[in-house]
Amino acid sequence: MHWSTAIPNLVIGLREGLEAGLVLTILLAAARKSAPEGARRPTAPVWLGALTALACAGAFAAVLSVSDSVLSSDGQEALGGALSVLAVGLITAMVVWMRRASASLAGELRGKVAEASRVGPAALAAAAFLAVGREGLETVLFLWTAARAAGSSTAPAVGAAVGLAAAAVLCTLLFRRAIRWDVGAFLRRTAVLLVVIAAGVLAYGLGDLQDAGWIPGHTWTAFDLTSRVDGSTWWVALVTGLTDLSLRMTVLQVTAWVVYLVATLWALVAAGRTTDAPHPAPAPSAPSAAATGAGTGTGTGTAGRRRGDALVARVASRPWRAAGVVVLVPALAAVALVQLLPRSSAAASTLEVTDTQCARGFRAASAGSQVFEVTNSSSKIVEVNLDDASGGIVAEIETLAPGTTAPMSATLGTGTYTLKCLPAGSDAMSSAPVQVTGSADSAAATAALAVEPVALNDLTGPNDAYQAYAAGQLAQLATQVATLQGDLQRGDLAAARRDWLAAQLTWERVGASYDSFGDLGLAVDGLPDGLPQGVDDPGFTGLHRIEHGLFHGQSAATLVPVADQLAKDVAAVQAHLGDDDLAGDPTQLPLRAHEILEDALRDHLTGLDDEGGGAEYAMTAADVDVDRTVLSELAPLIDARRPHLVATAQQQLDQLDAALAATRAADGTWTAPAAVPWARQQAVRARIGAVLETLSAVPDLLEVPPNS
Repeated sequence: MHWSTAIPNLVIGLREGLEAGLVLTILLAAARKSAPEGARRPTAPVWLGALTALACAGAFAAVLSVSDSVLSSDGQEALGGALSVLAVGLITAMVVWMRRASASLAGELRGKVAEASRVGPAALAAAAFLAVGREGLETVLFLWTAARAAGSSTAPAVGAAVGLAAAAVLCTLLFRRAIRWDVGAFLRRTAVLLVVIAAGVLAYGLGDLQDAGWIPGHTWTAFDLTSRVDGSTWWVALVTGLTDLSLRMTVLQVTAWVVYLVATLWALVAAGRTTDAPHPAPAPSAPSAAATGAGTGTGTGTAGRRRGDALVARVASRPWRAAGVVVLVPALAAVALVQLLPRSSAAASTLEVTDTQCARGFRAASAGSQVFEVTNSSSKIVEVNLDDASGGIVAEIETLAPGTTAPMSATLGTGTYTLKCLPAGSDAMSSAPVQVTGSADSAAATAALAVEPVALNDLTGPNDAYQAYAAGQLAQLATQVATLQGDLQRGDLAAARRDWLAAQLTWERVGASYDSFGDLGLAVDGLPDGLPQGVDDPGFTGLHRIEHGLFHGQSAATLVPVADQLAKDVAAVQAHLGDDDLAGDPTQLPLRAHEILEDALRDHLTGLDDEGGGAEYAMTAADVDVDRTVLSELAPLIDARRPHLVATAQQQLDQLDAALAATRAADGTWTAPAAVPWARQQAVRARIGAVLETLSAVPDLLEVPPNS
């Protein structure tokens, strides 16, 4: 269990519990002071209203918790995402409001309680219910969404409990004047931390909505560090636990995180300036007609208040019975609401992975749809696969962090099934085989859904074919670079621009996506991003450096040394092509099938790698060429596991090619995107998005189990 995931909920529980507790203590103090001199006004209506509010908040928490288990996987993601966005909106409004109104909050509450106490105990109970209820519902919603973003483990629950308990103790001490504490300063300082947590919850919620299909763009990845960073290390767990950020995030998630953080912090600063500015003392207001008892007579409003006061007085006279009623009614309402929720058609089973045992609790099951709630109680990140008797993977959880729980849905037919657990850096573990009984039809359906695991040897042949293809492209590139050197040595910049484009497109056809060729690839095709001197940095080399010079008025003599270095770097790539950190690792080939075009979407179609040549569409077309090659080499393995996927992808690639061809000028030359009509630009993006959706299944279908 990573206790860093407890910190966000501890902060939320402490801060929100403190706010709710302060509201309650102000109400109690004001109720006592509002009594006539010499009399002690009972505080039972305040406690009754507060208890009712807490009962409603508890019922709301129960509905949220149960709904996350009875809904289908898509329903869980949609509900979690929608509530995460709602929670962030509510908590943001509350934080900004509290920052602006903190100076006058106590006075406003005391005034309202004084007025309510003159009206009667029913109004006093209502004031307590509304004041505490709002804080309670907001706190429950934000705690639930923050815990869901951190993973379903015990740490967030423990953090929330500690925070709420500490808030209760502090409020009690403040009420009894046992301590003196600048609560306003604490709330102002923790507001920043709360905003950081809310930004992470917002990003997580949007990711859930993308996974549920409510929002597009779940394949448009901003970064993916899952294969480069060990998520079980302490510093990664600390960062992800505090911020709710993940190792893989989409462009929408990153954009929303940054925009929300900047906008909300600016709003807090603005609210603070308003609060800190001097305000004129408010003029004393005359008691309202409701407060003084004045009015036009004893109408229905007065009669209603009297009936309410009498009811509250009777209830308050029997405190234990009253407490039972206000707790029982929301609980019954929660049970009724849960019964109305749309249920998943699959039955749920609870399984546990430990350091020594895989899927404890896996036992005989009946055929049909199943949902396994898998909890990782081990100390390592685990991949969990459900295999049939032939070794085919029926269902899987790719990454399950320590202390978290995730659902795994599967459709089972007659046959024998085994759960296989693959801990990071350790040997695989398997559960005992389980026999499932059902009809022959269900067995056939399950067999069709099962994915036969891929062995390393299965990918060796396709990868050898890809390396032979890439070697041919690199040989052609070396020739083209030599031609480019000659152009620059002669000072023929027009020829150099033409030959630069030919070389650039050949490099694209090598298929070096997502820096998959390491530092050698960056030397050939790197960008100036992150370099201290930008485009003038000596570390900026290769094809894009030449592009920048050719289209920004630099002389041929200036670019000759750059071209000479490029020739050496291409030769280095040729010499090391078979290395594991270049193209020698067969397990990377299925990723390349998807990442080549994802790289094109990220870098080319956004103009990220344009240094003046305007060749984004030309480079994307070259990426389509190499993607067809990689896909054809993997086709036999894909067809055996997902028939028609390759045919669908090839058809979508044809459509993408057609959309790209429509951007070319009448003479056949490539046109810069800025000169292409908007409708044709959108057509290219739509086509590449469609094929990326199809190709996103390839890495999972052809994944080599880590312990095989």
